[in-house]
Amino acid sequence: MWRNYLTVGIRALAKNKTYAFINIFGLAIGMAACLMILLYVRYEMSYDKWIPDAERIYQVQSWYKSSETGEETFLQMTPWASGAAIQKDFPQVESQVYLFNNNPVFLKNGEATSSEDFLFTDGNFLATVPLPLKRGDANALGQVNTVVLTESEARRLYGTDDVVGQTLTMITRGITRDFRITGILQDLPKNTHFKTTGIARLDYPGYNFDTPDVLTCWGCQNGHIYLKLKPGADPQAVEAGFPAWEKRNIPDQNSGEARFNAGDDQDWHIVNVEDVHLGKAQAGAMSVGNDRTTIVTFAIIAVLILGMAVVNFTNLATARASQRAREVALRKVLGATRRQLIMQFIGESIIVSVVAMLIALAMVELAIRPFAAFLEADLSISYFGTGGILIPVLLLVTIVGVFGGLYPAFFLSRFQPASVLKANKSSAETPGTGRLRNALVIAQFAVSIGLIICTAIIYGQTVYARTVDPGYNRDNILQVEELSRYQLIDKGEAIAERAKRVPGVVAAGRTTIGVATDNNNNTGFMVPGNPEPITIGNYQVDEGFFDAMGITLAAGRWFQEARPMDDMTLPYPPEDESQRAMAQRGGNIVVNELATQRLGFKSPADAVGKTLKAALVDNEIGLVPVTIIGVVKDSRFRSVKLPLDPIMFTNWNSGHTHLIVRYNGDPKAVRAGIEQMWKGITTDVPFKAEYSDDIIGELYEAEDARAQTFAAFALLAVIVACLGLFGLAAFTAERRTKEIGIRKVMGARSRDIVRLLAWQFSKPVIIANLIAWPIAWWAMRDWLNTFDARIDLGPGPFVLAAVLALTIAIGTIAGHAFKVARSNPINALRYE
Repeated sequence: MWRNYLTVGIRALAKNKTYAFINIFGLAIGMAACLMILLYVRYEMSYDKWIPDAERIYQVQSWYKSSETGEETFLQMTPWASGAAIQKDFPQVESQVYLFNNNPVFLKNGEATSSEDFLFTDGNFLATVPLPLKRGDANALGQVNTVVLTESEARRLYGTDDVVGQTLTMITRGITRDFRITGILQDLPKNTHFKTTGIARLDYPGYNFDTPDVLTCWGCQNGHIYLKLKPGADPQAVEAGFPAWEKRNIPDQNSGEARFNAGDDQDWHIVNVEDVHLGKAQAGAMSVGNDRTTIVTFAIIAVLILGMAVVNFTNLATARASQRAREVALRKVLGATRRQLIMQFIGESIIVSVVAMLIALAMVELAIRPFAAFLEADLSISYFGTGGILIPVLLLVTIVGVFGGLYPAFFLSRFQPASVLKANKSSAETPGTGRLRNALVIAQFAVSIGLIICTAIIYGQTVYARTVDPGYNRDNILQVEELSRYQLIDKGEAIAERAKRVPGVVAAGRTTIGVATDNNNNTGFMVPGNPEPITIGNYQVDEGFFDAMGITLAAGRWFQEARPMDDMTLPYPPEDESQRAMAQRGGNIVVNELATQRLGFKSPADAVGKTLKAALVDNEIGLVPVTIIGVVKDSRFRSVKLPLDPIMFTNWNSGHTHLIVRYNGDPKAVRAGIEQMWKGITTDVPFKAEYSDDIIGELYEAEDARAQTFAAFALLAVIVACLGLFGLAAFTAERRTKEIGIRKVMGARSRDIVRLLAWQFSKPVIIANLIAWPIAWWAMRDWLNTFDARIDLGPGPFVLAAVLALTIAIGTIAGHAFKVARSNPINALRYE
């Protein structure tokens, strides 16, 4: 019996090659897309699960909600002071450790090199987070001034990873330190939020000997704290204890007439390391995380594309029901039960599913490497063992086969032999299937149209993000980093002046904020009549920053070198005497337009000349009177996802982090000239610079990838939908051959026939638009709301998707329509 079923199924496919191709190829596309996306989803969900005891390891995060604006910021970083306080107050904590990045300079054979991903710790980090070691043991960081390197970093620095026992010399905060290499880390897999080339342990309080306030500051986020809870400890109990813990540990601070507490706008949370990558806190992260909503969306799209392929099978099977009605009737006459017929048709569906899966696996094998490279993910296929996909593949084949064949099986098996075998009934239209097919076609095109709309909007927002006016002239900027090194603390002015003399350089200025920099520094302003401080961003610049960045002045003036009150430079480290002098004399500042609004001024001109008080020195000393001498247009220095910052600029002569160089002419020649100048001043700090266009490109890489991925999904969905529509058009044209012949005899023209068939398949597409539009509008509205600056959700993408879908649908059936319309009616009306 089973052999007969198999033979009949293969013959049915071979007899209708178009039907077989559409079903198998459509299912193969759907299965391949589903497998690849689910591999990616599984990879994204696997972050840090490979770490031993990962279920007990947590990252402490600081989440902010501004009491002034209601804006929320979720930081993975947290103050150093909170680590010891947590371990003291929570007996559930087995150990805690602090991890931070300071980009040290390595010295080797008199040449300086650096690594952005090199980390420092204040304790035995590997005892809390047991990263895998190739050489050494878990006590490799048990002592101060020890270091572990990754295999790749050891080979980069020494040419081999057999370097345990050697000394690594590095410069941190201007001090040369020697560290003994005590271990070699295995190169970490990509599916981890720990991005590092090495970890060094040092005495953190001694490291900050010149800035002891860092050790007691509850509003300073410079690193990450990790906890390991005791076995059986309840993390929810720790979370529940944080509000009371904040009140016990965080002191009130007073600055003149202002009183504030670092816990007012800040809450502490612990997040398991397995959830950090897809968590809501992505600011201040070691590596770029991902959005859980995006991952879930990809998984849903994968299922939808597969569902569309299954819909094709169901549609075409019911459309061809009349051609197999006589076969069913004869089987029933010969004694076949309905249960046997159902098993036969489901078996045929599983055969199609198996063949489609084999093709899909071949597609995945060919596409997985470029797909992984595009997403920068470590994706691979294995069929057996842990992580093998054999069982999921078998389940997918079974589910698709059963669900794809279930309705056709029940539908075909219910035919009555008497009604089918009389008067050539088998050639007639099978009743009751038209509505289902139309509904399924509508569903297919609703998905396709929705994806086209989403793709258009995501692409539009991505282009907008790259091209929106940031409030400064973003063209022809070379941004030089590493200016904050202690080795350069007294050389910044010389670097800026020499940079101005490099051929092609138009202007150069120093700053602590630039194109997509991570620096965040805020201070409080006291406004008359408001007992609470107003938080404004505080960034140091020099006189050349204005021209170098290309900022527009809205009112007043910029800093001038000849005016002593414009210079608010304090020595480093700041001395009490100098701070008192600053609090006594005050200084001049420039703010942006948003800052004037936050401070309560009606217009930029209204703010110029006004004097306020700001917390620019130690709280015990008091507030500094500052006079606004100028207001600049708002500038968007960061991503369009983030809100604009209210900013105060102060003019300092040192302590800057970046050099902004505006140039004309050949960018490479200018960069080479700046680099040569740099190396003439320092050999202890590597030269590092990026063009503004490259920085913006890196800033929006994730959005670009999302736009291209959605475009690929939309294309696959359209292909699958068109395959189904092509098959339905072919069978519809075949069934209506006699009707069309009669119409032509009665005088219908070819274009009338084409219009008739085109309209039949256009109606479901029009209805699909009405379904897809509100769903896509709702989804894209929520997505666009995650951006501070965004495009308008206008009718353009929706009309584009509708026209495109109709064009594709009509183009798909046009060949059949013209072929049937131009056929000779004699061939259609001759006696069968």
